[in-house]
Amino acid sequence: MTPAGRRIVAAAEDLFYNRGITAVGVDLIAEHSGVTKRTLYNQFGSKDHLVATYLAGRDQRWRSLVRAAVDASNTPTEAVTAPFEALRTWTQTNTRGCAFINALAEIPDPSHPAHRIAANQKLWLLNLFKELATTAGCSHPAALATQLLVLHEGVVATQPLPLDSLPESTDLARVLVQASTSPRH
Repeated sequence: MTPAGRRIVAAAEDLFYNRGITAVGVDLIAEHSGVTKRTLYNQFGSKDHLVATYLAGRDQRWRSLVRAAVDASNTPTEAVTAPFEALRTWTQTNTRGCAFINALAEIPDPSHPAHRIAANQKLWLLNLFKELATTAGCSHPAALATQLLVLHEGVVATQPLPLDSLPESTDLARVLVQASTSPRH
């Protein structure tokens, strides 16, 4: 990506995340990135492609953070809740909730490239929870993965509120994992 392209994506990310995708036009992005609209269109072709590029970059950074948390886990059981630990780091700088949930709400068309990226991010996390639960020997890994995803997404969705639901949610996730690995199952 060219330096102008990187400036456009950086400006778009800030504006889309803080103001909303539909509320931000290409004129504002061009102004904030110090380029012309023509340069923006030459780099990305359309606002839709720019939105997809913005979400793909966030998705890549999130997945890298989660993978690092999983890799840093001491046991397979601890790895199952590693995405909650990654969320602790992520939410220090991402304070307006989940860009992917927001994108899904603003772009309901499943054929839109940004919608697909946002939906795939959620499915990736669900599948990761299932994979980690299976590796840890949890009973009913698919059901546990769904429970953990719902719990994880609840933390993200309530983040803009004056609550800190992450510690309690992380503790509950550990309880769910522990219950699914106990000998009585």
